[in-house]
Formats: sequence, C-alpha cells, structure tokens
Amino acid sequence: MAHTDVLIVGAGPTGLALALWLTRQGIAVRIVDKSSGPGEASRAMAVQARTLELYRQLGLAEAVIEAGYKTPAMNLWARGRRRARIPLQDAGAAISAYPFVLIYPQDRHERLLGQRLHALGVEVEWRTELLSFEQGESQVTAILKQADGREGACTAAYLAGCDGAHSRVRHALGSGFEGGTYKQLFYVADVRLTGVEPAGEAHIAFDKSDFVLLLCYGEKDQYRLIGTVRDERAEHPEHLTFADVGHDAINGLNLKITEVNWFSSYRVHHRVTDHFRRGRAFLLGDAAHVHSPAGGQGMNTGILDANNLAWKLAAVVKGKAPDALLDSYQAERQAFARKLVETTDKLFTLVTAQGGFADFVRTRIAPAIASVAYKRESVREYLFRVVSQTTIDYRDSPLSQGKAGEVQGGDRLPWLPGDVADNYASLAGTEWQVHVYGEAKAGLAQWCAQHGIALSVFAWEPAYEQAGVARNAAYLLRPDSYVALADPEGDSSALSRYFKTHGIMLSA
Repeated sequence: MAHTDVLIVGAGPTGLALALWLTRQGIAVRIVDKSSGPGEASRAMAVQARTLELYRQLGLAEAVIEAGYKTPAMNLWARGRRRARIPLQDAGAAISAYPFVLIYPQDRHERLLGQRLHALGVEVEWRTELLSFEQGESQVTAILKQADGREGACTAAYLAGCDGAHSRVRHALGSGFEGGTYKQLFYVADVRLTGVEPAGEAHIAFDKSDFVLLLCYGEKDQYRLIGTVRDERAEHPEHLTFADVGHDAINGLNLKITEVNWFSSYRVHHRVTDHFRRGRAFLLGDAAHVHSPAGGQGMNTGILDANNLAWKLAAVVKGKAPDALLDSYQAERQAFARKLVETTDKLFTLVTAQGGFADFVRTRIAPAIASVAYKRESVREYLFRVVSQTTIDYRDSPLSQGKAGEVQGGDRLPWLPGDVADNYASLAGTEWQVHVYGEAKAGLAQWCAQHGIALSVFAWEPAYEQAGVARNAAYLLRPDSYVALADPEGDSSALSRYFKTHGIMLSA
C-alpha cells in the first residue's frame, strides 16, 4: 500500500502551489487529478501582489511576471462613451514591490507550476480519481482509481481537498457549503479583435443591463471578454454560442471581433464551507469557498490557502508542532473567505443589478466618482491594498500576539524599501525568523543563533516610523512571513514564551 505524508486531490493552482510549498519543505506529497491533463482554458486571469510576494519562496515571482502582462489602466465606458481612465501600473508603489495588476491566464499559470513541481521530482497523476477515503487515528486511507481503471489504496498522514467547487472530499466529509447562485449566466471568451482604444489596456463597458469586461494579456489583438448572456438565451447554456451573448456593451466599445478562439458560459456562486478542517482532511480553494470574479480574487485566495496550510502541515509532520497548530488554518482562512464573499457580493450586485436606477448609478454616478476619487493618492492606495490582498491579516488568530508601533501580531509585515536593504529579501525562505528595525537588544542575536532562527537587523530610517514599525522592537515572523509576535521590548524571553505557549519546537 503506497504511503505519503500528504495526499493532494486536485491539480489546479491551489493543489499545485500546496505541493510546491510542501515539497520545498521536505514533505512527501502525492497529487492526483481525475482530469486527463492540465487545463486548456481558464477563467482566472489576475495574479495579485500578495501572491507574487509569497511566490518568492518558490522562486516563482520573476518567472510569473516575465510571462504575464502588467495592465497599464482600466477604462470605464458607459453607453458608448469613455467616462474615466484609472491608471493601474504603480498604484501600490509604497505598499509592495509588485505595485501592479498582472494578467496571466490560469492555464499558463498551471503549466508553469506543474513544470516547477516536475523539476522537484513530483509528477501529477492525471486520470486518477479519488473514490473514497476513511480517517483513522494516525492516517487517512484513500481508494484511488488509476488511469488504467485499476483501483488501489493509498495511505497518507493528511488529505488536502483542492478539487474544486464540486469537491468530492467536501461531500465525503459532510461539510456544508452555505450560500447561493446568482441568476445571471456569464460567458468568458478568448477572441481576436480590432478597434479597441486605447489598445493594451483593460476596459469595462456598461449599456443598460449589459456589461462586458475586456482584458489584454500582452499578445497583439488577443483579448479576454467576460460578460452576460441575454436573459432569454440563459435557459439552455449547453447550446450557447458567442452570437447569443449580449453585444450592446461590446458594440459600445467599437470592437470588431475577427475570431473567437474559445467560448464558455458559467454560473457564478457565492459559498463558504462550514469546516475547512475535519480530522486529517482539509479543504482549500474552490472546495472551501467560491465567490464572484469581481476583483480577480478567486485563484489568488486558493493559493494563499495553500501557503497558510503548507508550513503548518510541514511542522506537524516533522514532529515540531502539535496537531492543534492545524486548527489555526480554519480560524485564519475561513474568516477571510467569509469577508471576501461579502465584499465581492456587494460589488457584483452593483455591476449586475437591473432597473433604471441601477443603470443610472453604473453609467453616470460610478464613473464620475471613480474618476475623481482615483486622483487621490489615499484612495489609490486603499483600492490597491484591497484588490492585492495585502490587507489580509490574522489578528484574531490564536497564533497572533503583541503590538509594536502600528504593527500587530497577525499582520502582513510592511514592505520597507530602505536605502540599503529590501526587508522582504529574507522572506524568500520558508522559515521562522526575526526582524529588528534599529538595534537588536543584547542577547537577541545569541538566542536566535542558539535556536537556528535567522535574525535580520535593519539600520533605522525615518520612513520606517511612517510605515508603523517600532524602533528596536522584535518582530517574529512565521514561515509564511506574517507577523506571529510583535514585541516592543525586543526581548528574547518573549520569543521563548511564544514558542513554549504554542508547543512549537526550535532547532536547539
């Protein structure tokens, strides 16, 4: 009977990212998917700044940026007229090293992740289906149907369900999936077109109850269209073609579509499972939460699920932390998923609501407000933080303690591009570490060396105080780079207490 540390069901971006983070930490994984191979088409397009920050741990950030396309601006159109242009290129210049919206289609993204996993010696087992599983005291036993039709058993210390919105893992666990389905039917199409102005930028156009989002991904005349299907045609989506979708907004952009390379329709759901963990089984990505595509959050949220869980699984499998550490996965990620569903639901409702008043708000009020508001730096930064997922914090987590300056336990460490050093450079490692901005307290360096924890000390700069960092404080960073403990005194005894409280073993 084959055995592995973690059996991953589903080889989309979430499952692949989880496999990469676990493998990089020395955890044996087996990743299976009932599909015949990687996806050939995709709905997800945007890779957010927080995902790129965390991809540095996998040596992926630069490769994704090089392969993707930085969207210069978003143009807002209403009834055939351009009402506003919102620059996007450097909206978060003071927040992240990746202050842009990157377009990188999911199918290409998946292929890159798969190639990196292959380079680490792990192959995705395609056409391999999870039939059932049972949980025991020390392991999970899964029955898998192989590509040749044979059935076999696999045991694993833990099971990760990354198998999408119709997750077999979730159904087997009996976990709820509360929420609903929007009435509108949406389409997504890859097309070749001419007439778009400005070319190479993103456009969203409204015309009464019809809308279309146009995204460029860096190839001449190639664009992605997302929009609504005419109400009378939505009853039989299996027979739809591109000719059946709403064209009022498309025509308002003066587009001439010369070729449709791919077309698909889908319903949009908004749901969150009630249990991200049951025993030795976990739910990640669309298996745990689905929401509207507003803001390009879905794929990124699943990847951040994987990042959150991977270091905890690695610590427990290696015997360096108690099983209770894994409970924090649900505490941290479920709260964010519920907030995200609520936020995207409000935006989605504004975009798709029908009626004269809703049409007036979309075509007259919203563009006017957006155009004026986006000229304010504070508004640009706020919107970037929300969309980029750099605002995510785990302040209410049982793993978060302390406050030093404006930075609390559970916060994303502020990015501080100093005159000498980039404080995010050390975060390329998936490990516990300590940051001090100013001078480290006597004994802290010795304590870190004794316990195998990297210590980074940054010469104090006035800009650090503006970013909310306290001088000479000690910031203990988790392996996923979030602040675990913020100690204003910078005392090693506080670090010792933290690890003892949570039962996490250090190197010495």
